[in-house]
Amino acid sequence: MSAQSQDLELSPHGPASGSTVIVGNDDPKERRRAVLSSFLGSTVEYYDFLLYAAAAGLVFPQLFFGNLSPTMGTTLSFAILLIGYISRPIGSMAFGHFGDKYGRKNVLVITLLTMGIVSVAIGLMPSAQSIGVAAPIMLVVLRTIQGLAVGGEWAGATLMAMEHSKEENKGFGASLAIAGGPAGAVLSTLVLSIFSVISGDNFANPERYFVTDWGWRVPFLFSAGIVIFGLYLRSRVTESPEFEAARQRGDVHTGVPLVKMLKDSPKELVLGSLAGMAGLFVQGLQASFMVPYIVKATAETDAPISRADGLMMVTIGSVIAVFVMPFLAFLSDRFGRRRVMLAGGIVSVAGLWIVINMIETGNPGLIWAGLILMVSVVQPAQFGPIGAFLSEKFDAAHRYTGAGISFQVASILGAGTAPLIANRIVTEASGLTPVAIYATVLFLISSAAIWLSKETAHIETHEERFQETSVFKA
Repeated sequence: MSAQSQDLELSPHGPASGSTVIVGNDDPKERRRAVLSSFLGSTVEYYDFLLYAAAAGLVFPQLFFGNLSPTMGTTLSFAILLIGYISRPIGSMAFGHFGDKYGRKNVLVITLLTMGIVSVAIGLMPSAQSIGVAAPIMLVVLRTIQGLAVGGEWAGATLMAMEHSKEENKGFGASLAIAGGPAGAVLSTLVLSIFSVISGDNFANPERYFVTDWGWRVPFLFSAGIVIFGLYLRSRVTESPEFEAARQRGDVHTGVPLVKMLKDSPKELVLGSLAGMAGLFVQGLQASFMVPYIVKATAETDAPISRADGLMMVTIGSVIAVFVMPFLAFLSDRFGRRRVMLAGGIVSVAGLWIVINMIETGNPGLIWAGLILMVSVVQPAQFGPIGAFLSEKFDAAHRYTGAGISFQVASILGAGTAPLIANRIVTEASGLTPVAIYATVLFLISSAAIWLSKETAHIETHEERFQETSVFKA
């Protein structure tokens, strides 16, 4: 048994009443290593996915669907983006099964390695001009594999950071892993911005050899360096102390985690999936829809905004979000997950309408401020504590599976459908107001799910955390 699990008060038949099970890791150096490796894994995850999301709106319609209309090409690029999201829950089930039965660490090495290999493969893939219809087919296959790996990565990285953290800081610890998301957005948009500036209008022009064969590829190949460093760190991280506690209780290797989770925590799965939906919808908008929309909407004005400008707005907002998300999670450690997330929902809805009105003015300064505000405040406001909120809903014996599926279903309902729905709405209607109305409805649904959920912050014992006190109980 690992050193950090030796201090747990355990009995052969489960924890004694009042015994503290969720204690985290007592070694500060080990905690930092676990958090950093989780942060880097999430950075790669979001770097790869947001890089594709940005490229789906800016580059891929011309490279892989150049024989179709711009609208149809963009729609198909976003559809392939959605395919990657649809495969995520399957990855959560598969990797979650092994993560709950055999430990988090080795599974996370596999997911990180897979994400890196797929990203490099996308960067090396020929365009439709070279191999015809085989190119988009290959893209679908690679996105599916990448989605499977990401489905296993999010929950595992979040759990490793949270389960190594002290009880009073679990929300903050989990958020540091999730903060890799905006960090990945910073990297992806920054790299795309650099190559967009270098290439100018020829960024996705099939007639330019450099652009077609390398200009958009380098950002995908760049992730290999982050993956190598992340793998080095993960190879040195010890197993999660809470998983070791569950192993000592005899809760692992007994049945299928997915079946146990569906039997013990079906309400938590539904509420968790709905709770994260709205924040992920906004994430999907800012990742793949807003920049192309702004570029197109301002193209014929006296002050057009370029792709590079739009990507830089997302970069600035993401830098701020790296700090906003952990701060909100810190508040959730002090005041509770539900209270902070419900207040965040109000901020998100109010902020979203302000942002939409700022962008619709057409004023370049207001557009810059609006998109930065959307990325840095509107999206993180309710989303900051989501890592601990979802993870604490499930027992350690099936937490990897439960938290992972909850988040990935929310990703499909929110981020995965965002560009398709938004693109359809603005095609049928004028302006972004209908998109804001749709997002507001999602925030109402997510807030209702949060309100119906049980508060889990500061509940230290296994029995207290998972006793039947759900609001659904008669």
